[in-house]
Amino acid sequence: MQKTWRVFGRGIMPRAIALLALLAGAAVQAAPQATIAMHGVSRHAEGPVGFDYVRPDAPKGGRVSIGVLGTYNSLNPLIYRGDSASGVREYVYESLMARGGDEPFTLHAHLAESIDVPDDRTSATFVIRPEARFSNGTPVTADDVIFSHTLLKTRGWPFMRTSYAQVTAAVRLDERRVRFEFGAGGNRELALLMGLMPILPKALVDAETFEQTSLAVPIGSGPYVVSHVDAGRTLSFRRNREWWARDLPTMRGRYNFDEVRVEYFRDSGSLFEAFKSGQIDALAEEDPTRWATGYDFPAVRDGRVVKAAFATALPAGMSGFVFNTRRPLFQDGRVRAALIQAFDAEWVNAALYAGLYRRTQSFFERSALSSVGMPMDDEEKRLLAPFPGAVAPAIADGTARLPLTSGTGANRANQIAALKLLGAAGYALRGQRLIHTATGTPLAFEVMITSQRQARLLLNYVRALETIGITLKIREVDSAQYEARLKTNDYDMVQAHWSASLSPGNEQWNRWGSASADAPGQRNYAGVKSAAVDAMITAMVEAREASAFQSAARAFDRVLRSGDYVIPLFHPPKTWVAHWTRIRGPETAPNSGFDLDCWWALDAK
Repeated sequence: MQKTWRVFGRGIMPRAIALLALLAGAAVQAAPQATIAMHGVSRHAEGPVGFDYVRPDAPKGGRVSIGVLGTYNSLNPLIYRGDSASGVREYVYESLMARGGDEPFTLHAHLAESIDVPDDRTSATFVIRPEARFSNGTPVTADDVIFSHTLLKTRGWPFMRTSYAQVTAAVRLDERRVRFEFGAGGNRELALLMGLMPILPKALVDAETFEQTSLAVPIGSGPYVVSHVDAGRTLSFRRNREWWARDLPTMRGRYNFDEVRVEYFRDSGSLFEAFKSGQIDALAEEDPTRWATGYDFPAVRDGRVVKAAFATALPAGMSGFVFNTRRPLFQDGRVRAALIQAFDAEWVNAALYAGLYRRTQSFFERSALSSVGMPMDDEEKRLLAPFPGAVAPAIADGTARLPLTSGTGANRANQIAALKLLGAAGYALRGQRLIHTATGTPLAFEVMITSQRQARLLLNYVRALETIGITLKIREVDSAQYEARLKTNDYDMVQAHWSASLSPGNEQWNRWGSASADAPGQRNYAGVKSAAVDAMITAMVEAREASAFQSAARAFDRVLRSGDYVIPLFHPPKTWVAHWTRIRGPETAPNSGFDLDCWWALDAK
């Protein structure tokens, strides 16, 4: 940014030189802006705009009912304890800035009318809109922002504590201005993370009891208020007609339903029957077999229900069976690689999923962040140079793929390959069992699950391992026991899913960083402690340009793939959604492919 200096009186040149010397080591300060992109410049950099994935004049009114699996015993989605209700974070609580759905990671002014960051992003100053209000009519102030930060960095979810604790100072400049200082750590994402921090009303939240589960109706500044609570069964949200942000250009055409009703179901079969009967308006389908064969009922045949497959620009994420490397058995990478070899993915996809799924090869599948099929570029080589051996040669040159099987269920060639790896790891067959020759310990482990659907996925694998002398036990537990054991890392193997975005960053510390490996409640299910992983996460969060960020993300992907921490499963090629035609959405979809909050009811007035 160019600055024009006016100097009056004598001694212009010496004072100018002194001033330039003073500024030489200072960060260049940009002007306050209404939009900030993680990398590069937003396509909406000129100011607040509407989005082409919404219909700005969408009618308001009507009701939409959605179904979720499980239950809830808390209306606080910001704490670790309890099972929090769906929708509260999205509909009740807002942030200083709002994420755009048509770019990888761009934020737009929301509760704050602007963000001001220096070029090195060592701080972020937010100016709160004078019209921003909580649903009880009180204004959102700097005190609410400071309070929210203090509360969540000490009592919020572990990932909040990790991120918000990196703020070195939170300064109240006046009633509407707050500055967060980050020091010189190089974490360029922190400014955006603070922009996404949920803001709570200081006057209405008791910090001492905040971590206790509660069904007390929360107050926020969002487009909806909680209108009906039937603990564990239903939860209803009513549109706040006086919502302060209803006329913002970035919010037009969103949150159109007068009521959003969330119904809870114990199993997917009951949820599907509720959808078929019209109790539920839209269903995001995750079962490919049901998608292929289960939608032959009257409402589909006569056109009242339609099936839609939405293309998505987001990475598929990673679903898989995770090795707990805290267990001695799984600390040998050759054992993990052998167990990946023995999994017959082609048979599972054909037999259980009608062949509609695709095998997930990368932690950022179907995006430019995936390292599959691409040799390392010069920046990746530079990043990985201090960590020789962290990336397998075939993954480095882009030729590696997960083992293919015949799909017949026999999988003999892969079993032989697995036995070779296990032999190198010190195992040998003794009768019908595979035994570690040095310790005499049989190769046996347990998978902890919560549903029969997971059990069906594993049955072929159990038989295949039994053929080569490995004992795999399936232990089904209830959801409460599962969560308790998961939080304390008490398992051999579990099935997990890590969602992915086009802007992975600080959340990866929680999932894969060494500091989270032994901490309770983190998502580092594999217990990964890797200097290479840590360095690649650092490179991602410190990257300034899109090209450098992509290289860091691909290098990170290569290190995780080389670690064999997961038996990768599958992903759908598109987002499958079935819906009753009484609701409708815009022609253009956001990056996510489907966003119900952009839809509307046809009977709305």
